[in-house]
Amino acid sequence: MCGIIGVVGYKDISAEIMNGMTTLQHRGQDSAGIVTFNGNFHLHKGMGQVREVFRNIDLKRIDGYCGLGHVRYSTMGSTEAVDAQPIVVNYPYGLAMVHNGNVINFNQLRKTLYEEHHRLLDTSNDVALILYTFASELERKELKNLTVDDIFDTVEAVQKLVKGAYSALTIIANRGFLAFTDPYGIRPLVMGRKYTDQGVVYAFASESSSFDYLGYELMYDLRPGEMVFIDSNHQVHRRIGKTKKQAFCVFEYIYFAREDTVIHNRLVASERVRMGKQLAATFRKSGLQPDIIIDVPNSAYFFASGLAEELGVPYRRGMAKNPHMGRSFITPNQEQRELMVKQKLNPIRDIVKGKKVAVVDDSIVRGTTSKRIVKLLRDAGAKEVYFVSASPPIKHPCIYGIDMSVKKEILASHYEIDEIAKYIGADAVVYQSLDDLKEMYKDLPICHACFSGNYPTGITKELLKEIEQEKLGSNRV
Repeated sequence: MCGIIGVVGYKDISAEIMNGMTTLQHRGQDSAGIVTFNGNFHLHKGMGQVREVFRNIDLKRIDGYCGLGHVRYSTMGSTEAVDAQPIVVNYPYGLAMVHNGNVINFNQLRKTLYEEHHRLLDTSNDVALILYTFASELERKELKNLTVDDIFDTVEAVQKLVKGAYSALTIIANRGFLAFTDPYGIRPLVMGRKYTDQGVVYAFASESSSFDYLGYELMYDLRPGEMVFIDSNHQVHRRIGKTKKQAFCVFEYIYFAREDTVIHNRLVASERVRMGKQLAATFRKSGLQPDIIIDVPNSAYFFASGLAEELGVPYRRGMAKNPHMGRSFITPNQEQRELMVKQKLNPIRDIVKGKKVAVVDDSIVRGTTSKRIVKLLRDAGAKEVYFVSASPPIKHPCIYGIDMSVKKEILASHYEIDEIAKYIGADAVVYQSLDDLKEMYKDLPICHACFSGNYPTGITKELLKEIEQEKLGSNRV
């Protein structure tokens, strides 16, 4: 899972891309990078957050009239600089690419690229697999007379070969700018525009909130398998490529996306309130009677407020968050996650002391955060602590870009709800119902594989094991 942004303009746009990347920082904090084009590619990337990577960089050095930006959350590959995006190749054509998602048949693709096309990857990042597959298929075309149909045909070939979740942005040197999605539309990608004295400037991003900050009008969400190509004359071409039944990642609404983002015409904040209200039915069945409802800042606020409103129980802000800490869930390993949780949350003692507290979080994955929060609330004098998950029990690895690919780390894959309550030290645990969640999105087919084990792309036990081993291996780097 990562954040991507691309701009097709008429003059220098490196500062605009960098500003757009800061609005996507919550999607990845391992590395950041920009590539621009103005007859040549200009690339700068490094480890860390945007402000760190570009702190001492003169943006004039990487100016261009179109470009790509990327913030990385490493779910596959190493966390070293070689795996930072964007990635650029110059054969058979000048190409630069960023992507958000996860390729699940990476070993097969690596083997094919080496044996059939003599391409040896110098990175373990799966964007390289997409880029080199695209380059190898493009090489079959008549490059001197490359047409829009040739480019779209090449993308369709990639969609047939590359399995998994991906939204990708590509610069094709001196030809134009390309955006495309996987056949299931698992990962978000939105298109926007703004009008300038030079003409229309187009942009693509993982989330619409980037456009709010940069002054773009949101046009629409790319559909499953959709391709958009903007040629050197700024003409927009579209085609739907290989498609399957849509399976949009519902975790975007639950946790990953910003609350002010609109995805598929739904405001994320409103979706979280809806989920919180839906939780009330399950909560009532539990027979629990909390004095107050609090949230784990910040993603759980809207869940908690919706639940409180529906139950008629007072909502209170019961925990303070250190605003200078990043997102603990997307840190690379367990040790760092535990340290971050200790440093970023502090209960407000006078709010929780002597109370039966229902504390709402977006999910329970490994139990690291949950266990620490329960202890903090008990130490602050809470009479009872009920832990409420806005998502259903996560029981299966995510293979599409959320860092839940190691089954042994997933609490609900090994324990029943009562056992989970005991493990995290809570008096009770309440989960969202999977059936209720699916009913909420019956008009927007979602991927719920991490809850149900039904993977839209299909999966084998062997491939799941391979993906898990890859993740465990990359954690050792």
